[in-house]
Amino acid sequence: MSTTMNNNKNNEDNRPTYAIVTAAYNEEKYIGQLIESVVSQTVLPKKWIIVSDGSTDRTDEIVQKHAEQWEFIELHRITEDHPRNLTAQVHAINAGFARLSGIDCEFIGNLDADVSFEPTYFERILKKLSQDPSLGLAGGCICEEVDGEFRSRTINSVTSVPHAVQLFRQQCLVGLGGYKPFSWCGADSHAEVSLRMKGWRVESFPEVQVRHHRPTGRGFGSWRYGFRGGVMDFYLGTHPVFEVFRIIRRFRAKPYVLGALNRFAGFLWGYCSGAKREVSPEFMRFLRQEQMQRLRLMWSRPSTIGKAAHGSE
Repeated sequence: MSTTMNNNKNNEDNRPTYAIVTAAYNEEKYIGQLIESVVSQTVLPKKWIIVSDGSTDRTDEIVQKHAEQWEFIELHRITEDHPRNLTAQVHAINAGFARLSGIDCEFIGNLDADVSFEPTYFERILKKLSQDPSLGLAGGCICEEVDGEFRSRTINSVTSVPHAVQLFRQQCLVGLGGYKPFSWCGADSHAEVSLRMKGWRVESFPEVQVRHHRPTGRGFGSWRYGFRGGVMDFYLGTHPVFEVFRIIRRFRAKPYVLGALNRFAGFLWGYCSGAKREVSPEFMRFLRQEQMQRLRLMWSRPSTIGKAAHGSE
C-alpha cells in the first residue's frame, strides 16, 4: 500500500485517532504476525513506535522492513546496557510513550509483541471509548490456544484490561505519567486502579478477541510466574480475604491446585519477608475497598464469583 493510500485509509470518516507502542526483545517468532494485524486494521494508527530493547535476533530486521513500507511504523532501538529485570519492559514502553509526545491523537496504547487480532479490532475498541466519555482504559479479551483452538483465558475479567492490549484515553495516560516501573512488576494493574481512583472506568470487552500466541507466564516459567503473581498481589496491597478467593479461582487454570498454592506462597512470602510496599496508603486503601465491595457483590449475586475473585491482573 502506498503512503497516500495509507493516509487516506486512516483519515476517512474523521474516525478517532490513536497511537501505539510495542516493547520487543527477541520477538522474531511473533513480531511479524503482530505487524500484519496492525497494518490490516480498518483504522490505522497515526504512529506506532516499536521499541527493540537490545534484541539480538531478527526482530530489528523484520520491523525495519515493514517501517520502510508503512510510514506510521518507527523502530526505536535501545542499545544501552541495563539489567534484564522485571522493569526493563516498562522502561522500554515508557521510552516509546515519550517519542509520542508530539503526536496529536485521542488515544494511546500498549501492544505486546506476541498477539494478533482481526482487522476491525481497533475500530471496535475506539468505538467503545468514543461512546463512553467516562471510559479511560479499554481493550479486548485475551484468548490462548487450547486443543488447537483459541479460547478465552479463565483469568479474564471485564473489570481488568490485560497489559498486552491496554488502550488509554490520552489524557488518562498523561495524568498517570506513563507506567510506573515497580521493582516487582504490576505496572498495568497499578495503572488500572489509579485511573479508577480518579473516577475513570476500566473495561475489557469479551466479544473483541485477541489471540495471545505465547501462553501467559511462559516467559518466566509457570512456577516462577505463579509465585511472582502472589508477590505482586502483596506489593499492590491486595486484601488477604480477596487473595484467598482469587487463589480459589486459580484452581481452574493449569497447573491447577499446585499452581494456585504456589501463588499463595508468593503472597505469604511478602508478609514473612517484611518487604516494603511501593504503593501509597491511599492506593492500598482504595484497592481493598474495591475488592471487598466485589466480594459483597459475590455473596449477594453468587453468579458473579468469577468476576469478584479476579479484579486486576
